Amino acid sequence: MALSRRDLLATAALAVAAPALPAHAQQPTIKIGVLNDQSGPYRDLSGMTSVGCVRQAAQDFGPRGFTVEVLFSDHQNKPDVGAGIARQWFDRDGVDMITDVNTSSVALAVNNVAKEKNRVYVNCGAATGDLTGAQCTPVTIHWSYDTYMLARSTGGAMVKAGGDTWYFVTADYVFGHQLQRDTSALVKAAGGQVLGASVYPFPGTTDFSSFLVSAQAAGAKVLGLANAGADTVNSIKQAREFGLTHQMRIAALLMFIQDVHALGLEAGQGLSLTESFYWDLNGRTRAFTSRVKDKIPNYPNMTNAGCYAGSLHYLKAVAEMGVAEAKKDGSAVVARMKAMPTDDDCFGPGRIREDGRTLHPAYLLQVKAAAESTGAWDVLKLVATTPAEQPSVRSAKAAVH
Repeated sequence: MALSRRDLLATAALAVAAPALPAHAQQPTIKIGVLNDQSGPYRDLSGMTSVGCVRQAAQDFGPRGFTVEVLFSDHQNKPDVGAGIARQWFDRDGVDMITDVNTSSVALAVNNVAKEKNRVYVNCGAATGDLTGAQCTPVTIHWSYDTYMLARSTGGAMVKAGGDTWYFVTADYVFGHQLQRDTSALVKAAGGQVLGASVYPFPGTTDFSSFLVSAQAAGAKVLGLANAGADTVNSIKQAREFGLTHQMRIAALLMFIQDVHALGLEAGQGLSLTESFYWDLNGRTRAFTSRVKDKIPNYPNMTNAGCYAGSLHYLKAVAEMGVAEAKKDGSAVVARMKAMPTDDDCFGPGRIREDGRTLHPAYLLQVKAAAESTGAWDVLKLVATTPAEQPSVRSAKAAVH
């Protein structure tokens, strides 16, 4: 896809705006491109927070004989734009690794370009399980979460609590459909029923009233939100305004700390959500957050943390291989990353499975009551933990590279 002049100018300006670490004479440079939503409904979930976390990874990695340059750009939630920027980065700008890439349709488009160009792709922002399933590649790692993990943790908890009839409100693209599919399968396997679904256009929908009326009429116990970001926040606010919460429980199948912050504790109290990272889980997550929080617009979520951890692990593999060898062959770098155990302040120790899925625990969290909170970002409490080897069992059957 040929980028428009507007896209080319925006990409160039953003790349220039992202400073590299201090350079040393004669040292080679590794370039990491952060590709995500900078202006749409997911900008607060990724955007400059992810960029700041990648820069923190470069800083924490320290001088190892090469410099690290961080570029970033806005894919506008459009697969053709995302693929075009990725191609330009690889062909013209010498980018060695792309990370983040929220919005599953964009993530899959970039996945194809990375495979074609044999460049490393560490996805942290998309939920589609196809990255380690039908479209698994030898250059791709899927770091933070996927639809099966979300369905198993949040959806499973809701079913155990008696939510055996569901109605979905679903974003009309790959992520929404896969999240509905995986959660529906879990509900049915537990003996429950799916009574219906409303699929809405993405992006651009802000009024969810007609979909919520349909959900109310279905008489289900659970309203399953197969969406994210501003769509999730708006769905929850409008569901409360309509009085749906007196009849149904809300399952926010993908919700981040930024969403809770935007929603407010009064409106969000009692909601359950799943993340593989929370800033206040332990001493290491608090230490990471302390280092990065003054450099980013929001407290980090699992996507942002994945950008940090995935970039750090990538840089460790480059250091082991040497820059020249790492630049030659993306699949060789990913093979080295899989062979090395992962360990960082965001996720702790873990490993990357042969299909590219990074394994770490999933945490079922609940929104605190206002009286329980000690600050603006102290919004969640831990309810349950799914062990590292369990959150993505479905993906274990994926093609192995």
